[in-house]
Amino acid sequence: MTTPDTQRPRPEAPAEVPRGGVGILRTALRRNVGAMAWGTVLMGLYQAGETAFPIALGLIVEHALQDRSSGALALSVAALAVIITTVSLSWRFGMRILQKANTTEAHRWRVRVADCGLQPVARDVDLKSGEVLTIATEDADQTADIIEVVPLLISSLVAVLVAAVALGLADVRLGALVIVGTVAILSVLSVMSRRIGSSTREQQARVARAGAKVADLITGLRPLHGFGGNHSAFGSYRKVSTQAKHQAITVAVANGAYAGIALALNAVLAAAVTLTAGWLAFDGRITIGELVMAVGLAQFIMEPLKLFSDMPKYVMMARASAERMALVLVAPPVTTPGPQRPAAGGDLEVDCVRYGALSALKFQVPAGEFVAIAVYQPRAAADLASILALNVPPDAYEGVVRVSGEELAGLSIEAVREHMLVNPYDGEIFAGTLRTNIDPSGTSRTVPEAVEASMLTDVVALHREGLDHGVRDRGANLSGGQRQRLSLARALAADSDILVLHDPTTAVDAVTEQLIARNLAELRRGRTTVVITSSPALLDAADRVLVLDEGVITAEDTHRNLLATDEDYCLAVAR
Repeated sequence: MTTPDTQRPRPEAPAEVPRGGVGILRTALRRNVGAMAWGTVLMGLYQAGETAFPIALGLIVEHALQDRSSGALALSVAALAVIITTVSLSWRFGMRILQKANTTEAHRWRVRVADCGLQPVARDVDLKSGEVLTIATEDADQTADIIEVVPLLISSLVAVLVAAVALGLADVRLGALVIVGTVAILSVLSVMSRRIGSSTREQQARVARAGAKVADLITGLRPLHGFGGNHSAFGSYRKVSTQAKHQAITVAVANGAYAGIALALNAVLAAAVTLTAGWLAFDGRITIGELVMAVGLAQFIMEPLKLFSDMPKYVMMARASAERMALVLVAPPVTTPGPQRPAAGGDLEVDCVRYGALSALKFQVPAGEFVAIAVYQPRAAADLASILALNVPPDAYEGVVRVSGEELAGLSIEAVREHMLVNPYDGEIFAGTLRTNIDPSGTSRTVPEAVEASMLTDVVALHREGLDHGVRDRGANLSGGQRQRLSLARALAADSDILVLHDPTTAVDAVTEQLIARNLAELRRGRTTVVITSSPALLDAADRVLVLDEGVITAEDTHRNLLATDEDYCLAVAR
């Protein structure tokens, strides 16, 4: 955050967003054409080798054993060894290529979905964070499965065609039976796969909603325990989870029926080929060697047929997952960020802003000033913080917000984030260490100063690891005050030109709050700082206090002058 703007790497141009689930699948296939081509060739060799094995056995019976020659037998064994080696190596390297491509593609989509979920501009998508998490993991993985599905589908088709040709050379009726039987099996299973696809989409949606409910409950776990609402919340989650369970059972039943019918149809086809070949051999129309080949192919063909018949189901599942990803990826942003960057300096101006509890709010903070805003209505404080944090697009409110003289609507989101940091009162704490929470990018040069200013030094001193002390998810092993000071340290370590803090010390004791206020004023001297607070210590440390009441600025002076002259202010902030 301290790197000069001229040294910052420019963000890459955003990748083209595919339209819909089909577009996502096409993008995945197009990006992996090379890997899929090699995988198809190798898996085709594998399936051809598998199919060639019973053909070779039939030829051995037909020729080598009739001649009863040791040389012919040795040659036959060598041919079988070549086939087995081909099968083994082609499977090994073919699956290695396909699984590497699959894993890489899943990673790309996970990053893409996560990037959309972390965009500072809100997106018009009715999905909670828990649902986005499910989409970024399970759905991304299932979408990438299409990379393996297509080559396996083609290689299975190769095996079926090789078997049909080989049987057709023995007797055309055997080849025709395989072709007709395969078409019939796929026709039946394609109808079932559509039902599985729709059921899977509903299951994924319900599982995602259950995940979102868990995320919400974990976020509000402490308040729920505080007023005894944990049992009611658990009942709410249990209801959502039960719905997901019932839908999962429905999908499992459909998958079981699909697998059972596919296996039964494949077995019927194999039995039909075997019985037909036996009848033809008994009638003298095919030789014993061709009978052995037909019986062997009838057994071996069940594997590619099973794989071939499973493909429609996997395609439908991949498409269902891709369509859920499209909900996040193709949703248009609520606002289009501008191309400009803030000029050097750090002044902040709010000009006649109307939004929520704000009514024609107007104030200006010159560069380098430390201003505190005493807000009498909490809703107004939240609305102001949301606007400055870019959680509300400029076209959603009246009036203008200017940063260094430039309107927010014309500025790049990334540039505003680099120039102005708004730290919320409920700043998230992440699993990791104290250091990684304070300086996530590892580039800050002011970590020691930030730790000292936020009075986090006692937490660091408590542990032998110091700043490398482990922090659990959401700061579960820290107290409320420690989490708040850790969040404040992170904001200070960013060392941004403009820093906006929203109630940074509500969970801190009065003595520590006094020290933080003094340290904050000292550390941010000469840098623009705005604190939205009712803390007397922070109000007293500020150069100027603005009183925000009923959505407008009603008074402006130092904290001590306001205490002496404004009775309402005295009642609102005195503790």
